[in-house]
Amino acid sequence: MDAALRSLLDWYAEMGVDVPKVPDARAARKKRTVTPAATAPAADKAPEPSQKPAADLSKVKTLDALQAAMNNFDAGALTDGARQAVFARGNPDAKLMVIGEAPGREEDIQGKPFVGPTGQLLDRMLGAIGLGEEDYYVTNVINWRMPQNRNPKPDDIELCRPFIEKHIALVQPKILLLVGGISMTALTDLTGIMKNHGQWQDVKITDQSYRALPLYHPAFLLRRPELKKEAWRDLLSLREALLSL
Repeated sequence: MDAALRSLLDWYAEMGVDVPKVPDARAARKKRTVTPAATAPAADKAPEPSQKPAADLSKVKTLDALQAAMNNFDAGALTDGARQAVFARGNPDAKLMVIGEAPGREEDIQGKPFVGPTGQLLDRMLGAIGLGEEDYYVTNVINWRMPQNRNPKPDDIELCRPFIEKHIALVQPKILLLVGGISMTALTDLTGIMKNHGQWQDVKITDQSYRALPLYHPAFLLRRPELKKEAWRDLLSLREALLSL
């Protein structure tokens, strides 16, 4: 276990959260071998994500229908490089909707967001303010694991935007928790998580406005454990807002 992870787990322990023994990392999965297709003329190349038509979700009225639409959507390079769409986990009737950035390896395998080591840290952080798995609902701005696990580009975000906006509109949460700079920028147009974390924002979806709180991503805290005090203050602000509902 590296020093950053040890430091962050120590923080949870200081907050009164039981910290289980962290298992050794699993062996890496052998990379799939893909037989390259014959090179096609430039005019026949598959369009980039920015060229894909936007998803038409006008007839989607339920979460099940949204998940089906997501599973059937051709997102070009995103769907080509992922095992499956990553939809959501948790309680859709909860007051809090947690929105992360993009799935990682474990999320791609299981089809659920925040289920790998970073997701376990997020659950412990929320547990430190008394929230259990029935108290929040989790999804991502991007619904497919990025090719080569790269950061999402603006075109990727715009391609997935209809899904996250419809998702929010269907769930109708009282509060949005925007985990990480990418999710914050996607939904607020703000840039710089360092200067905007912990500052309440308004996110407007169609005609509805939602209170939103940007929070450091757990993966970022692993790299910058000295920021855990700031993250804790932000979590206390979230707890206060939830208690006032």
